[in-house]
Amino acid sequence: MLKVNKLTDYAVVVLCDLLRGQSLRSAADLAQSSGVPLPTVSKILKQLARTGLLQSARGVNGGYGFARSPDGISMTEVIEALEGPIAVTGCIEDSGDCEMVHECPMSGHWNAVNVAVRRSLDSVRLIDMLPEARFMDPEDLSRVIVARHAAAMQA
Repeated sequence: MLKVNKLTDYAVVVLCDLLRGQSLRSAADLAQSSGVPLPTVSKILKQLARTGLLQSARGVNGGYGFARSPDGISMTEVIEALEGPIAVTGCIEDSGDCEMVHECPMSGHWNAVNVAVRRSLDSVRLIDMLPEARFMDPEDLSRVIVARHAAAMQA
């Protein structure tokens, strides 16, 4: 079974909550509104800022916001920011993770599956994960999210 870890699942919850806001948000605010415990939210925000998906600002009006327009962030980027490269197996040519790679009849064949999974995740944007995305035209939803992001960056 392919499964993201719990931290990644929580990160999507926190990021969707951040998408709904119109300003930079503190870890405490996001923890309260998302229901994810504060230590977990802090860990997620720091990791996402370290990988460049989020940016942080200090001070009274500081907090976390998206480092770039969130309508272009794919689920691949979110997952890789928290879990590293996406792969169905560790069996990736020249990864150095398997001592049997030169003898294995499956060597290189799993890569087709890895590519298919990655393409699928690339096609899902973070904003598609918002529950309200089911009820909105994708272009309208993108415009709303981009406008919120622009307002937050000007504040």
